[in-house]
Amino acid sequence: MSGKHSNLILALIVGGLVLAIIVVAICTSLYNGNPEGFGPVYVNIIAVGDFLGQFFLRSLRMIIVPLVLASIIVGISSLGDIRKIGGIGFRTLGFYLVTTSLAVLLGLILVNVFQPGVGAEGALTAGEGQAERAAQLAGREDVAIGDVFLSFLSTNIFKAFAEGDMLPIIVFALVLGGILTTLGERGRVVLKFFEGVNDAMMKIIGLILWLAPIGIFGLVIAKFGGASMEPGGLRAMVMSVGKFSAVVIGGITFHSVVTLPILLFVLSKRNPFKYFLDLIPALLTAWSTSSSGATIPMTIECTVDRAGVDSRAAGFVIPLGATVNMDGTAFYEAVAVIFIAQALNVDLSIGQMILIFLTATFSSIGVAAIPQASLVMIMVILSQVDIPAENIAMILAVDWFLDRFRTVANVWGDSVGAAFVGRHLQQS
Repeated sequence: MSGKHSNLILALIVGGLVLAIIVVAICTSLYNGNPEGFGPVYVNIIAVGDFLGQFFLRSLRMIIVPLVLASIIVGISSLGDIRKIGGIGFRTLGFYLVTTSLAVLLGLILVNVFQPGVGAEGALTAGEGQAERAAQLAGREDVAIGDVFLSFLSTNIFKAFAEGDMLPIIVFALVLGGILTTLGERGRVVLKFFEGVNDAMMKIIGLILWLAPIGIFGLVIAKFGGASMEPGGLRAMVMSVGKFSAVVIGGITFHSVVTLPILLFVLSKRNPFKYFLDLIPALLTAWSTSSSGATIPMTIECTVDRAGVDSRAAGFVIPLGATVNMDGTAFYEAVAVIFIAQALNVDLSIGQMILIFLTATFSSIGVAAIPQASLVMIMVILSQVDIPAENIAMILAVDWFLDRFRTVANVWGDSVGAAFVGRHLQQS
């Protein structure tokens, strides 16, 4: 998706959010003034909004399985023959795995300490059947840690495809992608098929994103409008979303200015502040485009020409990172899922927390490097802990803004990885 189209979609999304807030404000005022007279009308308006939102969400859910399968296979195949991956490949993947895991772990800690979703329970009981569904979720049996690791595998992968059981699909895609790189010409034929599927999924996502302004408009009206019909519900939801945003921004900032600079200094012996200044053009591009993929040329230019990173490292690490390294996105996914669980008054077990950690870490490999694509993966993780995907509407009002922070973190993480690998190449 071009930067011009991306900016237009963003403008439409913001416009839809503003319009939805205006509609909710007007309807809430009319409802409070005449609950009996305006109540049925307001319910119908909320129902229309819910329909628009559900259409958008179903469009996203429709492509989850083929998107994750193809994007992970293509991402792994970009490494080349895994038998010949060599030191640079192992160091890059090891660095990415460590930083993504640290980001997700930080997210789990912060969201459980500050609990931004607590207090929004009343705001989520307005939807039809929501209270009953929340009670069912709260009364579920805990997921044992052993079951978490067994869930990595499926006795029937086609059944997993049909049911959208994503963790075994992710594992299957990782293994299949790696094996295909070892099969020579026969493997390349299959990889070309998945590359075509991946390209097609990117095009479909581009089309679905044009529905985002209408879908988000409808979901905000449905969720916030429904909350406004409960005493104190709208205020509780707004406060919770504000706390959620603060946790996301604070956590991503900590990861970016503490965790990654420490790794940069320890592993590559560089001055983090100077390196950050060298990367400012790329980070500003990431902020403006909300796309780590669109930022690749600028990131390579900054790391090589301004920071002096070995061009071999930058040319390998940064494009690969835009595909498989998403620190900010993985952090955001984990925080968002637990926030929604808290708002539904669902207590997650240690096993479920581990499941979220693993799914957020590994599913980040399959996140498209385009704006708002992480919404798909949040829906994937919600399904893994049996939370209805429609509750993603709680974060849609701020997702477009928070997307910029996580994209900057993604690009900054790729740049730090390039410096680490570059130092290794210069020493070898």
